[in-house]
Amino acid sequence: MPQLNPAPWFTILVFSWLVFLMVLPQKVLAHTFPNEPTPQSTKKPAAESWNWPWH
Repeated sequence: MPQLNPAPWFTILVFSWLVFLMVLPQKVLAHTFPNEPTPQSTKKPAAESWNWPWH
């Protein structure tokens, strides 16, 4: 039963994980968002009183 021989499959598994761990983090970290968020001001907006014309 040759499928029980782990010799070639273990090396394929190890090399594939090495490729994934070396290539994919660089691709993920290089990703940029098309719409960068703009910083908002930290000041609170001035509260305006309501103008009730019927009162």
